[in-house]
Amino acid sequence: MELLFPIEFLVEGTPVSFQRGRPESKNEWKTRVKAASSLGLPAGHSPSNARIAVILYYFPSEPMQGDVDNIVKLVLDALCDHIYDDDAQVDRIVVQRFEPGNVFGFVSPSPTLEEALRHQGSVLYMRLSDDPFEDLI
Repeated sequence: MELLFPIEFLVEGTPVSFQRGRPESKNEWKTRVKAASSLGLPAGHSPSNARIAVILYYFPSEPMQGDVDNIVKLVLDALCDHIYDDDAQVDRIVVQRFEPGNVFGFVSPSPTLEEALRHQGSVLYMRLSDDPFEDLI
C-alpha cells in the first residue's frame, strides 16, 4: 500500500543525540520514533521512493542542553525502510527548537502541531512531505 503525504506525528520525550547517546538509548529512541510514525500509517504499507522534505520542531519542557542538529541523524535513520527506502532521499530538513517562553505564534497550525503546542513535557513534532520544494518562495 502506498503512503499518502504529508505525514505528521509526535514523538514524546527528549531526543537522543547521535553523538552522545549510549547505544541502548539510541536504539530505544529510534524505536520510539518508528512506533510514533506508525500510528497513522496503513497496515502493510511500503516505503516511499519519493524525494522527501522533513520538518522537525522540538518543544523541550526546559532549556535544551546540546545542539539541535544532533537530534536529526537518529530520527532520519529510524524512518529508513519504513517511511522511505533510504535517508539519501531526504532533500530538505527544517529543524528548530522552541524552548519554553519562546514559542512562535503559528498562523495556521495543523491539528498535530496544535497538539504539540499544548503538550505537557518534551515533544518532537515531525512532518514529512513528498514535495521537497513546498513552502519555498
